Amino acid sequence: MRTKRLIGIMAVVTALSGLPAAAQTPLKDVAHVRDGIIHVGMAYELSEKCGRISARIFRGLGFLRSLENHARDLGYSEAEIDAYINNDDERDRLEGIARAALADLGVVEGDEASYCTVGRAQIAANTRIGWLLR
Repeated sequence: MRTKRLIGIMAVVTALSGLPAAAQTPLKDVAHVRDGIIHVGMAYELSEKCGRISARIFRGLGFLRSLENHARDLGYSEAEIDAYINNDDERDRLEGIARAALADLGVVEGDEASYCTVGRAQIAANTRIGWLLR
């Protein structure tokens, strides 16, 4: 009797595994991926606007690759990941969030010293942003 029940459960599981998965959260709403991209953008902006701070390019690329792998591990397809990465509207939205966050940290647009001050503070605090800078 137990064997029949086990076989029945296995049959149901096998049948269900062929069904399409429930709708996934849009990739833009996956906090780890979204926030990681924002942090990379903030580090890049700081390195571009402060001549005394450099981006750790290979570290940044590795981190972006880890975000892509995380999305893949969550079940997102290559097509979904590519669509998210190449979405101009989403890129603009994330850049706006990154710039607002930098302003909250004390960056003043056009004031190189403020970028340097924030960048050095991020490096000293070893934040995700600071980890991407040197």
